[in-house]
Amino acid sequence: MKLVLAPDSFKENMTAREAAQAMRRGVLDVYPDAETVMVPMSDGGEGFVDAVTAAWGAELVEVSTVDALGRPIRATYGLDGDRAVMDVASCAGLELIAPADRDVLHSNTAGLGVLIRDAVGRGARRIILGIGGSATNDAGLGMLTTLGAGLRDEHGAQIAPYPGRFERIAEIDTSGLVPQLAETRFQVACDVTNPLTGPTGATAVFGPQKGVTSEMVPILDHALAHVARVSGHEPEADTPGAGAAGGLGFALRVFLGAELEPGVELVAQAVGLADAVVGADLVLTGEGSVDAQTLAGKTPAGVARLAAGAGVPCVVLAGRIKAGAENLLEHGVRDLVKVGSPDEPLEQALRHGPDNLRRAVGDYLRR
Repeated sequence: MKLVLAPDSFKENMTAREAAQAMRRGVLDVYPDAETVMVPMSDGGEGFVDAVTAAWGAELVEVSTVDALGRPIRATYGLDGDRAVMDVASCAGLELIAPADRDVLHSNTAGLGVLIRDAVGRGARRIILGIGGSATNDAGLGMLTTLGAGLRDEHGAQIAPYPGRFERIAEIDTSGLVPQLAETRFQVACDVTNPLTGPTGATAVFGPQKGVTSEMVPILDHALAHVARVSGHEPEADTPGAGAAGGLGFALRVFLGAELEPGVELVAQAVGLADAVVGADLVLTGEGSVDAQTLAGKTPAGVARLAAGAGVPCVVLAGRIKAGAENLLEHGVRDLVKVGSPDEPLEQALRHGPDNLRRAVGDYLRR
C-alpha cells in the first residue's frame, strides 16, 4: 500500500513537514509495511520556502537585508544550482512589523530586492517567489531600485521609493537594472486576482490590514495609478494579480517579465507532487482549518484536484471543519476528517496537535 502525505501547515501548531511526519506515524500505526511518501505543501503563504527547499534539497542562504521600514534584519532563501526560492514575508512581511509601527507611506520592498540581487549574483536564473503577507503598498518600486532602477523627478533628481513621494516621479529608468535579470525567469505564487488600482485594487482591499486609513486610501490609490502611467505600462495595471502584495505583482510582471501562477499549483510543480502520486492508493492532505474558501486556491483543494486527475482518492484532515467545507466533497475529496475532539479547548488542541493528527489518521484508516 502506498500513501502520499501532502499537508499544508496547521497554523500556530505544526509546520507542513511536522504535519506530514505526524500523518506518517498514524499510517504506520495501522499499516507498518506501508510505503509513505511525504510531500509537505504550501499554497504560497506560510511554509512556502520550507516546502520547496526541502523538496529540492536546496541550500539555505542567509542574507543581511532590511524589513519594510528599512530596519536591518536577516532573511533566508533557498538556492539549488541555478534556481532559487524566496518569499516577501521573510523580508518585507507584515508579521515583522508591530501593529503600532505599520506605516505604508514609509515602507517598501527594498529588502526583497536585496534577496533577488544576491540570488542572481550566485547564479540563480529561475526564481520562485511567494508574495503573500507583505507590509507594503509601493508597487514594487523599493525592490526595483535595489535592483538598479532609478526614480527621477522632472528635474532629474532621484526620488526615494516611498509611496508618499510617488506623485513626484516623472521617470522610471530601468537601464541600470542588474544585467542578469534579463536571463532570469520569475515564477510568482499568486492567488490574488486584484488589479493595481480602483475599488478592488491593492490599496482599497489590502491596505487596511497594513494600517491604511480610509482617508489614505484614495491618496495611495492615486499614487499607484501615477506609477502605472509613468511606467508606460498603464494597461497592465488591470491585469489580474497586478495588485498583489501592494502592487508588487505589477512590478514583477512589467519590469521583470514574471509569470503569476496559482500558488498551490506552482508549489505542487516545484515539489514534484504529480510524480509522487503515481501509483498511490490514497492521498492525505489538510491544514488547520477548511471552509468555503478552501476551494479558492488553498492547498487541500489543489492536492485533491491533482489526486483526482490521477484517479487517486484524497482525504482532507483539519483541526476545524467550517461551513462550506463540504463543497470539497464535490471536487475530488473522498472524506473530511476532524482532527482532535470537538470539545477540546483550543490551547490543549494546539499543544497536542501532532498526536491528535496521528490519532485521526490511524482512526480513519481503521474504519
